[in-house]
Amino acid sequence: MEKATIAKSLLDKFVKAGAGDVIISMVSEDASQIKFANSKIATTQSWAAEKAEVFVEVKKRLVSTTIRDLSEKAVYDAIQRIMKFANASTPNEDYRGIADGPFKYKEIPETYDSKIVQLADRSVDMTEEAINAAAENGAARAAGVLESSVSSRYILTTNNAEAEDKATRAYFSIRAFADKNASGHKVCNSRILSKFKPAEAAESAAETAKLAANPANGAEGKYDVLFEPLPFSNLLQQLGEAASIFNVESHLSCLAGKLGKRVAAESVTVSDNGTLANGFNSTKFDAEGVPTQKNTLIQDGVLKTYLHNTSTARKHNTKTTANAGLVSPAAFNIVLDKGKLNKEEIISNMKKGLIVTNVWYTRFQNYDTGDFSTIPRDGMFYVENGKIAGAVKELRISDNLLGIMRNVAAIGSEQEHVFGWEVELPVITPPVLVKDVHLTKSVA
Repeated sequence: MEKATIAKSLLDKFVKAGAGDVIISMVSEDASQIKFANSKIATTQSWAAEKAEVFVEVKKRLVSTTIRDLSEKAVYDAIQRIMKFANASTPNEDYRGIADGPFKYKEIPETYDSKIVQLADRSVDMTEEAINAAAENGAARAAGVLESSVSSRYILTTNNAEAEDKATRAYFSIRAFADKNASGHKVCNSRILSKFKPAEAAESAAETAKLAANPANGAEGKYDVLFEPLPFSNLLQQLGEAASIFNVESHLSCLAGKLGKRVAAESVTVSDNGTLANGFNSTKFDAEGVPTQKNTLIQDGVLKTYLHNTSTARKHNTKTTANAGLVSPAAFNIVLDKGKLNKEEIISNMKKGLIVTNVWYTRFQNYDTGDFSTIPRDGMFYVENGKIAGAVKELRISDNLLGIMRNVAAIGSEQEHVFGWEVELPVITPPVLVKDVHLTKSVA
């Protein structure tokens, strides 16, 4: 049965059962994955899935769930359970409805590529090429994953929004080791095959691993830190999440109460762009069927907007930013505008400082204030008089997210697309130099 037919049937059944607002999203995906360890392919697998994502409102009682069994009996039982649960729930008095369609949609460039649909036939060779590239550039061993997928989404709502989109994605992550104490990590991702370069990522990871050999224990203190795109994307992801009005109202955002105020250095302009060509999360419409758009979050250091769906926008007397998430509005692709200097020029201007190539375990002590810590991982390097003087280890970044953004001193000229285990919200960022970052010991 076609997606549109299933969606129409589900929507009609919910309305007849007493629902008000209803959104049905029919999603299908075919995906494949290759994992490798110790420079050898360890597992390959593929899977296919089809599901209906359902949002139902009954007199301001809200239910959001997924129906995976689309057989007639399973759907009937699911509708009965959902309506029973909705009627027993507490009304959400802040709820103000979903968007009124219909809408017109624009195609987004570089979001679907038939060559990625066929990538499974080449993915083993591509993985082995990347493993070999790491070895040729000094890696003793490497581990990681290569994934590809093709998916489609059809949406239908009681407010006359109807749309369909399809997507391809390819993702590669590699951690290369020169020895047990020297490693480098790199990711690459793309919606089109011509911009998917696993071998180049592997080469870069191996080069970082080689430089990271024989690290010395770092000393606590304040440093000028050059964050490469992988670690800085981790911080920008947190900033993008803080921009959601849901997190602002839940006291989980350091951006609360700061609209129109300076929250970053004047050189910092950050946007969320659901229409970005080749953006890993770019899509024609949000979860209500509203056409996506580019939203400037921070312009020249000043906070310009929070992210809204239709309901939260009506509550705050503004317009939706096309970022539904029906409960929690969410960003699609966070983009930091590039600067004028390349990475080598930034390093050459550093008198003393650190280069951080990766972080993990980013944790907030206080979301409301932005106090956090994160641990540099893989190669970390000490810079003196514009040159790398050696590798360092056993340091933890203990600082404040807004303090980091306000202390941005230089932004690189070349952006990278980052998505991965620690960065689940896609981020496009150059390397960034931040002044006076506080580092402590990562071990007792």
